[in-house]
Amino acid sequence: MASSRLLRSCLLATLSATLVAAAAVTPAQAEQKPESAQAVTFSDTFDGPAGSGVDSGKWQLETGDNVNNHERQYYTPGTDNAKLDGQGNLVIEARRENPGNYQCWYGTCEYTSARLNTSGKFTATYGHVEARMKIPRGQGIWPAFWMLGQDIGDVGWPNSGEIDIMENVGFEPSTVHGTIHGPGYSGEGGIGAGYTLPNGEAFADAFHTFAVDWAPDKITWSVDGSVFQTRTPADLNGNAWVFDKPFFLILNLAVGGYWPGDPDGSTTFPQQLVVDEVKVTTSDG
Repeated sequence: MASSRLLRSCLLATLSATLVAAAAVTPAQAEQKPESAQAVTFSDTFDGPAGSGVDSGKWQLETGDNVNNHERQYYTPGTDNAKLDGQGNLVIEARRENPGNYQCWYGTCEYTSARLNTSGKFTATYGHVEARMKIPRGQGIWPAFWMLGQDIGDVGWPNSGEIDIMENVGFEPSTVHGTIHGPGYSGEGGIGAGYTLPNGEAFADAFHTFAVDWAPDKITWSVDGSVFQTRTPADLNGNAWVFDKPFFLILNLAVGGYWPGDPDGSTTFPQQLVVDEVKVTTSDG
């Protein structure tokens, strides 16, 4: 397990891509994803009996709330909100409940959910990083697949760097966002772009593959193999590029916060982030 200091730092840093000013890109505008690949360095296909927990050799669960983003959920331990479904998927479930009488920054917590990371178990420096997932839907729902620099416990955020491979805020059912954060370009100043499905399709209606191809001085984002942005040090207005070091993976499902806003009368619960596979391979760069 990572130190409590690192977990606290992660929660302070969590999901910091609030109010990202990002242009949406449609598949028709997208390029083809560059070739990636050779050796698989990390893979989890979430095989196991229904109701069992994730592989503790690969993942750990973070617990607690997050005042910085004003999220409403409490992240629970064990299999309360994150378990295998017996069909090769991890299900992270957000519920409107509080059976443990958890306390959040705003008082008694109204929601529970889960957040997992690979800190202390797996890190990558460069490669093709992807997850095949079916995201939830609804106002105030905020799923994410992202990465933080392993040195966050020493240098803090945003000096650690953050790579948001996929974020979705429920009021944009057809759009996902990819963003980088670092010193001088964090929070609402994060640098990124959005990717929008055609014809009003919603990401919650089917599984999609969200990925980055990460090489020295270059990160490229894709959805279902279609590239929608590439970032290099030239995009940082002279600020430091902090993405040439080990990063760990994070999966989580937040409820509420500055960026997505809070759930309202239209939001139904429970909501599920269903993860079919997470994989990291070496990249040609």
